[in-house]
Amino acid sequence: MKHILTAVALATTVVFSAPAWAQNLAIVNGKPVPSARLDALAQQVERSGRPVDAALREQLKEEVIAREVFMQEAEKRGLKNSKEYKSQMELASQTILIRELFADYQRKNPVTAAEVKAEYDKFTAANAGQEFRSRHILVADEAEAKAIIAAIQGGQKFEDIAKAKSLDPGSGANGGDLDWATAASFVTEYSEAMVKLGKGEMTKAPVRSQFGWHIIRVDDIRAAQLPSLEELKPEIEQELMQQRMVKFQEDLRAKAKIQ
Repeated sequence: MKHILTAVALATTVVFSAPAWAQNLAIVNGKPVPSARLDALAQQVERSGRPVDAALREQLKEEVIAREVFMQEAEKRGLKNSKEYKSQMELASQTILIRELFADYQRKNPVTAAEVKAEYDKFTAANAGQEFRSRHILVADEAEAKAIIAAIQGGQKFEDIAKAKSLDPGSGANGGDLDWATAASFVTEYSEAMVKLGKGEMTKAPVRSQFGWHIIRVDDIRAAQLPSLEELKPEIEQELMQQRMVKFQEDLRAKAKIQ
């Protein structure tokens, strides 16, 4: 009977002790390391945008245990009472609290679907119309620009001259190609000259802007191809939230009594 009671007692001990052990990630030098620390670190990693799979969670577990080892050693050396530690802790506490303030504001003031739609409508209104596939050759001197126009009219290829002489390295390497863009994408002088050209036409005289002298050719014209609301939604939400956060911070500073 004594042996039976002992076995039952042992079984009972195992049943009731298991949950307590489950709450601990490990025991370092006799001190339990709560599993909640791993959960908190995993959440921090996930908030940064990185998914936590089984392999990464195992790495984080080792990180938590290592931190406990190092923390115990620091405490043993009395570093918690140092001036440097207390100063750094104050700064860290401020950073965490401010981050939580901003996160709380964002949670309570989300960007709505209506706001995103309104912003998208502004974008489409501002960018509606035509898009131009244009090329240009940019030079510093008007006389050189006129000579290039004459050379092209005489049979030389626009693309070859752009590669050889254009001061715009990005488009010059591609034969002056500026890809599809609306007139609003360019400086005023360029866009005003460009919209007057038909498909395949080139400016008969150089166009001056703040960058130099342009020889412009329009290769094609089409109706503006705008991204959909769903495509732009993440970008619009981010931009609106940034604007909201800037105003929130400015309002707090404006209300604060600073002497």
